Formats: sequence, C-alpha cells, structure tokens
Amino acid sequence: MRLTVLGCAGSFPGPEAPCSAYLVEADGFRLLVDFGPGSMSTLQRFSGLYNVDAILLTHLHCDHMLDACSYIVARRYAPSGPLPPLPVYAPVAAPERISAAYGGENEPMAISDVYTFYALQPGSFPIGPFHVTVDRVNHPIETYGVRIEHEGRVITYSADTAACDQLIRLAQGADLFLCEASYLDGADNPPDLHLTGREAAEHATKAEVGRLLLTHLVPAWGSEALTLEAAQAAFEGPIDIVRPGARYDI
Repeated sequence: MRLTVLGCAGSFPGPEAPCSAYLVEADGFRLLVDFGPGSMSTLQRFSGLYNVDAILLTHLHCDHMLDACSYIVARRYAPSGPLPPLPVYAPVAAPERISAAYGGENEPMAISDVYTFYALQPGSFPIGPFHVTVDRVNHPIETYGVRIEHEGRVITYSADTAACDQLIRLAQGADLFLCEASYLDGADNPPDLHLTGREAAEHATKAEVGRLLLTHLVPAWGSEALTLEAAQAAFEGPIDIVRPGARYDI
C-alpha cells in the first residue's frame, strides 16, 4: 500500500497545507480518505484530478469534506462529458450536507449523477482491494476511525477524536498509524474533542503500531516542536509530522 498526504492542517487550512485528505493506493486502486478544503489542489499536483476510485469521509465537519462539493463541478462538467458516479462511504447525512453546500438557488440539489453514497456504520467491508473496518470515535458528531488492510499490511487513521478505546482497537498492530494531534499538552483543552501529541503517542504505544504519523495540527495556535517532543516521550517508535506530498509505502 501507498499513503500520500494531500492535506493535513487541522480545523482550517494552514499557510502551507490544506485540510485533511489522504490517498491510499494498492493494485491500481485509489481510495481518497477525507476531502478537506484546499486538498483538491494537491490531488491534482500529486495524483491527478480524476485519479480517484472511491471516497471515504470520516465525518461531516467542513475541514474534512468541503472539497467534495467543489469536486462535483470537476466530474459533472468534465470536457469529455460527465463521469460515472463515484462511490462515497460517509455518515448517513452526507448526501444532504454536500448537496446543500454545493447547490444554489437555480442549481439542482440532486448529486446522484456524481456520487453514489453508502452510509457508514461500525463494522468491516471491502472497498476495491482493501478490507476496511470503521468504528465510532470520540468526537461531537458522528465520526469514524478507519483501519485499512491489504495483503497483511495495515494503515489506521484516527479521523478526529479524543481518547477512546475504539481507536486503540482500530490501530492494533498497524504498520502506519495516522493520528490527529490537535492540542498542546498542558493546555486547558476542551474535553471529548481532540488528542494531544502525548495522547496520540499513548494510543500508538498501547496499540503496538510500527510508525506514528502525526496530523491535524493547527499551525495558528499549535507548536510542531512541542507536539513532537510530547509524542516522543510516550512512544519509542519512529514518529513523523506529516506534510502535503509526503508518501509512505508499506
């Protein structure tokens, strides 16, 4: 499998990164996990505008799905003609949310010509060559952590979450653990919303993962150095803070 980071900024685009979007590839199949603001640009730079075979949206906060609205234009009005509907695995309210964000007063609200939606619920299912497992994690709205397996290799993505046992189960033995670290340790952080660098690392240690990839940092009020330092104190394995364009092969 190959993981390509398209966007990794938390909550809103940063000065050097779009919001969350990650491309997972195997056997010529490309699964886009989340599609945050600005990531349609990096999709074109690092893969290609139409090099997507399916989309999985972990939740419906704007920083994880808003470019799925912009993508409607690219697929519906492609110069070669409209493209076939793309499978989208997402929380049950995704069709209405994306339609409302895209549609204007004189535009069609229906987007079934562009996307075919499949409602997520806890459990396992195939997407292309991947065996995918999702479970609800600790975030204010319906949000799913994701485990993606292929030929004995595993990538786990936390989505947005505070500490929870479900995330440890999803990450168990993963080769790559892509985990949010939005908050700084020692700050008065809101409960049940996001992880700190130390908490992300503690989850990685409990799950015995191979490599920890920290994402969803908020540049405007965070600190990469402090986040990395806190994580290194709680996880002995390799740790990266991800960047747009970074690729990881397992």
